[in-house]
Amino acid sequence: QVQLVESGGGLVQPGGSLILSCVASGSIFSIYLMGWYRQGPGKQRELVADISNGGSINYADSVKGRFTISRDNAKNTVYLQMNSLKPEDTAVYYCNINLVFWGQGTQVTVSS
Repeated sequence: QVQLVESGGGLVQPGGSLILSCVASGSIFSIYLMGWYRQGPGKQRELVADISNGGSINYADSVKGRFTISRDNAKNTVYLQMNSLKPEDTAVYYCNINLVFWGQGTQVTVSS
């Protein structure tokens, strides 16, 4: 069993910043890919960013230049630094490991 615990969501004004964290624990033999996805109201779940164990990074076009993904392999943790937040970033953000394991999600609301 693998458990993913996300933290760091909340309510923020437009233009503000948040940092999300996701810690993986349990029967993890190797983590190849760590990523963040989101699902906004009435929308499908979409990739926000992911990072491989080799350091390759992908970002959704909508967050390029505003969000930064990073990982700490020693702590089995992935982070998402979100700057210049917009109302359209409002969503439940999910952590993912190896395209298999999902966290429970953390709500991010951008509103004035």
